[in-house]
Amino acid sequence: MPHSRLEEVRVSSFYLHLALNSRSVILSPRAAMEKKLILKILATCASLLVPALTVIKAKLIAGASNAPQEINASVQQQQDWPAYGGAPENNHYSKLAQINRSNVKRLAVAWSFDTQEDGVLQASPIVIAGVLYGLTPTQKVFALDAVTGKFLWKFDSGIRGTQPDRGLAYWADGKDKRILVGVMNFLYALDAATGKPIPGFGTQGRIDLRESLGRGPATSQSIVLTSPAIVYKELVIVGGRNPETLPAPPGDIRAYDVRTGKLRWSFHTIPHPGEFGYDTWPRDAWKTSGAANNWAGMSLDPQRGIIYAPTGSAAFDFYGADRIGDDLFANCLIALNAETGQRVWHFQAVHHDIWDRDFPSPPALLTVKRDGKAIDAIAQTTKQGFVFLFDRTSGKPLFPILSHKYPPSTMPGETGLHGSTTQLKWWRCAPARTALGHRRREPACRRGFGNA
Repeated sequence: MPHSRLEEVRVSSFYLHLALNSRSVILSPRAAMEKKLILKILATCASLLVPALTVIKAKLIAGASNAPQEINASVQQQQDWPAYGGAPENNHYSKLAQINRSNVKRLAVAWSFDTQEDGVLQASPIVIAGVLYGLTPTQKVFALDAVTGKFLWKFDSGIRGTQPDRGLAYWADGKDKRILVGVMNFLYALDAATGKPIPGFGTQGRIDLRESLGRGPATSQSIVLTSPAIVYKELVIVGGRNPETLPAPPGDIRAYDVRTGKLRWSFHTIPHPGEFGYDTWPRDAWKTSGAANNWAGMSLDPQRGIIYAPTGSAAFDFYGADRIGDDLFANCLIALNAETGQRVWHFQAVHHDIWDRDFPSPPALLTVKRDGKAIDAIAQTTKQGFVFLFDRTSGKPLFPILSHKYPPSTMPGETGLHGSTTQLKWWRCAPARTALGHRRREPACRRGFGNA
C-alpha cells in the first residue's frame, strides 16, 4: 500500500477505544485469533477494503457478543471524563476497573467515527453524561453518543483550523450546559445539547483572544488557543500559543466570565510598571517583548482555588540581547489565585532563556509521602528530562534545587547587563557521581524559586 494512502487512512478515521463511560468489548481467544487473521488481510488489501472497515469491525463485535462468558457481567458505574487530563487536577485517573491487565490484550473496537478530514488529530475528547465531545483536525466540534458512536451534532465556525487543538472544556449550571472550545484565535461557548453558539457570550457566542492584550491593533496580533481552557466556578481561564519571534503579543493569562464572556482578570507574564518582576526586564519591555505564554495548558486545585500555569520562553526563543534580565515570568510554573489572578508563588526553571526550554505540559496534582507525611504536591515535567515536585500551597520544593550559571554568550549585546544564562537543576543533597564515576558531595543545596 503506498505510504501516502496509508497516512490518509490513519488520519481520516478517528478510532475511539471506549475505556470510559461505555460498554467495553473483550474478545474470546478464538475471536482474537480471527481478528489477527482479518487484520493481516486488511494490511494486504487495505486500499480496496477501506470502505468496509466499519462493517468488518461490526462483525468482530458481533462475534464477541456470542461469547458472553468472556465478558465481565458486573456493570461498572458510569464515570465522566469531564476535563482534559481527566480532571482539573490533570491526574489522568479513572476508578473504572472492568478493563485491566488481564484482559486488555483482548479488547476490540466497539465503534469508530470518521471525521472525513485529512490532517493530524491531537484532541483528547471529554465525556459528560454519556456524550462524547471532540474536535476534528480542522477544529470542527462534534458530539457523539459515547456508548454507540451515534452522531449527535457538529459545529462548524466557518474557520479552518490550522493549529493543534488539544481539547475542550465543559461548564454547567442547572440546565445551562456549555462546551468551551478554542477555534484558532476565538473562544466559543456552545450549547452542549445542540452545538449552537450561546448568543449572550461575547459577540454572538465567541471572544476574540487578540483583544484585551494591550497591543494594537488587535487584528495584527497572533494568538491561538491550542490547549483547552480551565473552568473554575463561573470563570473560564485561558492561555494561548504565541509566535516565537517578534513581533509577538504578551502571554497574558486571562479569566473571562463564563456566562457573558467579559474579561474578569489578567495576569501579565511580562510585568507592567509597579508589578512584581518588572525589574527583571529592560524598561518598558511589556510594550514590545512577547510570548512568555502558557501554550501547554493549566491545572487547577478546586479546593484551594489555585490555578497552576506553566509558561514558555520569551520571544525571540534563541536570542535575548533585547531582553536582558531574568525575564519573569517566562519559563515559570506560576500559581495564581483562580478567583483574582493574584500570584501565590512561582518557580522559574531557566533565567533569561535562550534555549527554548518551555515547560511542555500542564502539571499534575498528586499526594506524595515525604518524611512520613502526606503532602499535597504538584509535579511539573520539563524538556530537559527533570520532574520538579513542589508543595502545591507554598511552592516549597520537595527536593533541593541548585542554580548553575553558564558561560556568557559571545553574541554581541547578550553579555550586557546580565552576563549569563542560568538554569536550575534538581539535585539530592547526597553523594553523587561525576562524569568520570568518582563519588563527590554536592555543595550545600539552595533553592532557586520565588515566593509571593
